[in-house]
Amino acid sequence: MTSDRVSGGDATGDGVGGEQVSGEDLSGRRVLVAGASSGMGRATALAAARAGARLVLFARRADALTKLAEEIGVAGGAALVVAGDATDADAAGRAVDVAVREYGGLDVLVNSVGTNVRERSLARLDPAGWRELLSTNLDAAYVLTQAVLPTFRAQGDGLLVHISSSAAKRPDASGVGYQASKAGVAALAHATMEEERANGIRVSVLFPGFTDTPMVERRPVAPTPEQLAAALAPDDVARMCLAVMALPGRAYVPELLLYPSRP
Repeated sequence: MTSDRVSGGDATGDGVGGEQVSGEDLSGRRVLVAGASSGMGRATALAAARAGARLVLFARRADALTKLAEEIGVAGGAALVVAGDATDADAAGRAVDVAVREYGGLDVLVNSVGTNVRERSLARLDPAGWRELLSTNLDAAYVLTQAVLPTFRAQGDGLLVHISSSAAKRPDASGVGYQASKAGVAALAHATMEEERANGIRVSVLFPGFTDTPMVERRPVAPTPEQLAAALAPDDVARMCLAVMALPGRAYVPELLLYPSRP
C-alpha cells in the first residue's frame, strides 16, 4: 500500500491544467476514485481535480496512480495515492481512511472498477472467467460500498457513484458474465440507496455505452478505427460524473444513461 500526497505547482503542458472537461465547481470536495489508473476512472479524477476537488486515487497499479497524481500536482491540485485491490476489504478501507485522515472526511466515492474477459459468450465462458467477472465487477462494488458507508453515515452525508454499463440495460456482445455483473452493480446501488437515504447518503449509477478505453483491447475481435471514432470518450463519462457530483445534497440522480450518438 502506498499513500503519498502530491500537490502544488503551476500548470504546464497538456495535463490537468488544460481545458476544463466541465464547468462544474467542486472546490473543497473530497473525492475518492476507485479504478483511477486508466479509462473512465482516470478521466474522472482529472476532471474532478480541474474542478477543484481533492482526490484520493485508488487502484492496483501504483506506478500509473503516481504518474496521475504528479500530473494533478503539477497543475496545482491535490491527490493522494493508495495502491490496492478494490476487492480487498482492507485495501478499500485504507483508501477511505486516508481520505478521512488527510482531508478530514470524504464527500464522494466513484467506483470505476471493471473488467471483461476475451472468451465471453456462453459457449466459451468458463467458470474461472465467470468468477473473475463477478469478483472484479460486482464484489468490488460491494466492498467499496461497505468500506465507505461508516464514514458517510457518521457525516450524515455522502455520494456513491457506480459506473456500470449500458450492457446492463440492453443486451449486446459484451457477454453474459459482464452483463450479469454490471446489472448486479445497479441492483446493489438501488438497494443501498433505499436502505441508506435516511442517513443522508445518495447512490447514483451511470450506464455508459461503447467507450474507447483500454478495455476494448480485450474484445474477441478488435474494434475498427471507424467504430472507435464513433465511440464515447472517457471524458464524456467524466462530464456526467461531475454533473452528478455537483448537485446539492437535496437532489440525486438514480440512473444516467449515456450512449454514442452515431451507430
